[in-house]
Order: sequence, then C-alpha cells, then structure tokens
Amino acid sequence: MVEAFVLGQTPTLTRTEVAAAAGVPMEVTEDLWHHLGFPHAGEDEIAFTESDVEALRMTQELIRLGVLSEDRQAALVRTWGRSYARLAEWQTSLLAEVARERGGDEVEDLVALSAQVLPIVESLQDYVWRRHLVSAARRMLTVADASAVPLAVGFLDIVGYTARSKRLTDKELVDWVEAFEDTCSDVVVEHGGRVIKYLGDGVFFTFEDVSAAARTALELASLGDDRDSPFPHVRAGISYGDVVLRLGDVFGPTVNIAARLTTLARPSSVVIDENAAAALEDVDGFRVEKMRRTSVKGYSRLQAFRLRSRSD
Repeated sequence: MVEAFVLGQTPTLTRTEVAAAAGVPMEVTEDLWHHLGFPHAGEDEIAFTESDVEALRMTQELIRLGVLSEDRQAALVRTWGRSYARLAEWQTSLLAEVARERGGDEVEDLVALSAQVLPIVESLQDYVWRRHLVSAARRMLTVADASAVPLAVGFLDIVGYTARSKRLTDKELVDWVEAFEDTCSDVVVEHGGRVIKYLGDGVFFTFEDVSAAARTALELASLGDDRDSPFPHVRAGISYGDVVLRLGDVFGPTVNIAARLTTLARPSSVVIDENAAAALEDVDGFRVEKMRRTSVKGYSRLQAFRLRSRSD
C-alpha cells in the first residue's frame, strides 16, 4: 500500500524486463542499482515499475552526454545513493512517528500523511538542491583554473562519546547526537563555513577564512564548558592549506593533518597547524601558543599550536 503510493505505481516488472524496456545492458543496470544501494531483487521478482525504466533511460542519456563517464559513474551514483538513503531513513522515521501519535491505523495514517507531506517535501528538496547547486557553482568558478584550492579544514570530536553512549537508550542517543549536529551546523553556517560531513561522534567542516574557522572552533569548544548546556565537551583541530574538492568531499594532506591535530587537543581546546598559526598570528582576538613537536600517524614531529581566545 505504502510502496504503491510512494512510487506512484504498483510494481509489475522484473529487473530483466526493466533493462530490456530501457534498452540498457543488464550488467550496467545491476551496477547502477548496486552503487545506489538498492536491495538486490531476484531475477523473477516483480519489484519494479515504469518509473524505473524511465530512470534507466535518463541515466543512459547522462552517460551518452558524457556526464556519467566510466571513471565518474560509480563515485557519483554512490554519492546519490548514500545521500538519499540517509535522507529517506530520517523522513520515514519522522512520518511514522507522527502517524503513531495519531492513534489510528498506522499504515493508513502513514499513507494519508504522506499524501499531504511528500509533495511539499519534494518541492523543498528541489529548492534546497538548486540553492546548493548555485553555491557549488560559485565556488567552482572561483577556482576553475586551479587543481587545488586553499581552505581552512576543521575536525571536531566529542570527548567521552563511547562511555556516554553506553549510558543512553537508543532514543536518547539519537536525540543527543542530533542536537549536537544541529548546534554544530548552526554555528558553522553562521560564521560562513560549510559542513562536509558528520562522523557520528564528530563533524568535519571547511572555511575559506581561517579566522572564521578559528572563531567557530573556539565557540563550539566553549559550549561544552557551560553546565547549563547539553552540548558535550569537544576538542578540535584546524589546518590550513590546499585541498582537492570532489563530489562534495574534501581530500589532501591538509585534511589529514586537521584530523591528526584533533587527537592532540585536550577537552574544550583547539589545536592548529603552522599555516593556520601564521595566518592568525596578527589577527585580533586570538592567541597562539607553540606546542612541542609530536609524532602522529603519518607525520613525524608534527608542529602544532594551541589556539586560545585573547579574552581567556
């Protein structure tokens, strides 16, 4: 009932029939479904609709246009699959929770609620995607002639995550992590940065402006010291240098160094690398303290600096 409503059609086709109708080789079809993270369907299982045929045709057109070339295809489709799978899990859980609260037949209430909500959500998702597309295009055009772009990269970890998570129920843990992610997102975006990904017990973010990244890390680190705030104790590492941008992710030694610096930070503190320290040396509001060189995974005698606010 729910499946037919959401898909807009009742499944009538097997995977072999979908591939044949779309004119796409079966091995290509299976690769795409695998990368998208869809469950495996048996050869004779009726699990697909005409919309699956159309989706394959559109995918084949992207391949023909060179957008989904062989070397890009797997990575791009995997990114789609992971992103939409997580979004769908969250949306389904939210709708199911609201349906249960109504106290009637859960399936009927879920379908009725979906009929009201899904068109709105679909429009909002399209809007949000287009706004992010504009932002991404602006960033890409700014660095169109460069193989790498300089960014401040930050990692933030929850201190004592494992121990605390063992004391919480599943719902309490989800609520706690979601509140942590919401706060991090609000502070990062407020200062002009971008959250690249959440890591369960941490967050990975980037800034074009090193001082904005520093203010963000110090602000988040200070929240854990507020006894009236549910925000946990955290520690942060920031590095500054060239990175490679790919499919919304960020790669390179600068990213690796930021992650390693986080392991050197004490609770409620921020540690930065030499490049970030040099950029912040004469910036009002910050105090940079040189630390002893330390060997971490992949880097021998890494030079780190403790970052403090001038007001501390």
